[in-house]
Amino acid sequence: MPSLEEARVSDLQNGRPECVCVTLDRAALSDALVRETGDLAMGASYLETRPHLFSDVAVFINASQLAGMQRIIAAIETVARHPDYLAATMAWAPVSARQDFGPHGVFMGYDFHLSERGPALIEINTNAGGAMLNAVLARAQRVCCPSEPTDFLRADPFETVVAGMFSKEWRYQRGSGEPVSIAIVDDDPVSQYLFPEFLLTRHLLERAGHSVCIADPSEFAYASGTLRYGDRNVDLIYNRLVDFSLDRPEHSALRAAYLDGSVVVTPNPHAHAKFADKRNLTLLSDTAQLREWGFDPAIVDTLVAGIPATERVDKASAERLWAGRRQFFFKPAGGYGSKAAYRGDKLTKSVWAEILESDYVAQAYVRPSERTIRLDGEMVKRKIDVRLYTYDGEPLVAAARLYQGQTTNMRTAGGGFAPVLLMAADDAPQDCGRCTTGEA
Repeated sequence: MPSLEEARVSDLQNGRPECVCVTLDRAALSDALVRETGDLAMGASYLETRPHLFSDVAVFINASQLAGMQRIIAAIETVARHPDYLAATMAWAPVSARQDFGPHGVFMGYDFHLSERGPALIEINTNAGGAMLNAVLARAQRVCCPSEPTDFLRADPFETVVAGMFSKEWRYQRGSGEPVSIAIVDDDPVSQYLFPEFLLTRHLLERAGHSVCIADPSEFAYASGTLRYGDRNVDLIYNRLVDFSLDRPEHSALRAAYLDGSVVVTPNPHAHAKFADKRNLTLLSDTAQLREWGFDPAIVDTLVAGIPATERVDKASAERLWAGRRQFFFKPAGGYGSKAAYRGDKLTKSVWAEILESDYVAQAYVRPSERTIRLDGEMVKRKIDVRLYTYDGEPLVAAARLYQGQTTNMRTAGGGFAPVLLMAADDAPQDCGRCTTGEA
């Protein structure tokens, strides 16, 4: 294991200076979860059953890294409005995604690796989990360096922005007014790993004047233009399903109401098809295609530099991609949560055969940056990815995830969500004098 000094030198050489202070006040986090959810069971007991959900440390980024990520996001949002791009993405989209009802999609998530050449966009998520939890996490941090906490991205209070975006989603489809009844939707929501986030969202939206429930869509009924959950009508759906096209039989009532325009769904199948389908990255990283569509050279350069080259996997390219597999990361077109995603150097012949029978993309592999932490008295490294949560292209909050293994996960000792702290300058934060002890 590296010594403390060796670890700090390594981080400095990689352009990502770190400290190893324990900055997370877990007691404060527990209290905040109880206070913000209104549920006494969501404090220490929740954290105890999910020991790797939150890391004890923060992740530092500098101003140029943040600016680079924001430029990439802005360029993607510009391209996504272009009719030729929309036509290309809708050509491989499911039927349920082809009509645009208006909503833009709440809690977009843009995931980055911080490479030596700058931020690299790994993927886009339209129902990205964790934003509400990370807002609470930011309040439970004890900042021991002259850096700013995760809410540096917004001038307005986070709660105000979140409540406002649900109102905007309603008006994007309905034109005016407000939704009365909102349902936060997922399969068996109580069993979901991020269930407390649903409670946080419900509490926030109730304070904003909405009637809110947390529902399994298999319990919906739809008739005469009205979607019902028990004895209540549902006006708007905050959608956390991973059935992005609403094709599963148990989601048939929700699908019918959505396709009839009887309920506002955010994020919806159209938003997922426009942004989050992994095949879209083949367009966004294609210099020739972007130029043919007439985009400004600055936008083209930003996307090609910031999105690793991505191509579809097919039988014609199979031999070449297998031979060069160590250079690629292979992802299913409709994948989520790193499921069925493989680093090329970990591929077996049997898995490769399955990939060739499925719809996959091959993305040029970008090695993630690393964060030094103290774990059980030893200095160890954890990989990092950084997620910017956005709405309408504007940042809401930033978070990092620390992990070990070939894909991002919440199963790593010392890993989990970590706040992102912005350094005042592109250099090392001042030593707080506590790094040698690990105290906050």
